[in-house]
Amino acid sequence: MGAWRLLGAHEGHELVRFSTDGDGIVLAGATIGVEDGVPWHLRYLIEVTAGSWQVRRATCTDHAGTRLDIRTEGPGRWIVDGQRRADLDGCLDLDLEASVVTNTLPVHRLGLPVGRSGESLAAYLRTDGLRLERLDQTYRRLPDRAGTLVFDYASPRFDYRETLQFGADGLVADYPGIGARIPLKA
Repeated sequence: MGAWRLLGAHEGHELVRFSTDGDGIVLAGATIGVEDGVPWHLRYLIEVTAGSWQVRRATCTDHAGTRLDIRTEGPGRWIVDGQRRADLDGCLDLDLEASVVTNTLPVHRLGLPVGRSGESLAAYLRTDGLRLERLDQTYRRLPDRAGTLVFDYASPRFDYRETLQFGADGLVADYPGIGARIPLKA
């Protein structure tokens, strides 16, 4: 289980439970917060393949009860609410706007050694209206720091570039201006 405090535009909290399901990993989580004085809530269930961390399916439900059903037909081919989304072709990751933990997916999928870079083309889910869009991101693995995995992360679309830190378990520990992990008792 993991918990995060969301910072910046999406002030709030995120909580997620990880479990295994046959040959996959399931992330069952929720985020809740306020943006520009408007409250929001998002529940999600994301299933990824074990080892490669590629998205198989996901469901996301917002505070109004709107639900989005997502599945993939092999790597990079997305079906959203039963409709093929060719505009998302090539996206290998699912990134939720109101989530810190979804950055875990490309970090595990890429498995970068120190000094190497990798791209994460993601299907990016906007909190407002549950809209899916393409999002280019890059991760460059830097030397570890005090027991954390460190990445130079860039999202040109949002003009965002920062150093992200992940715990030894591969979960985000510090995402500057976006979120920070809350330590939990064992």
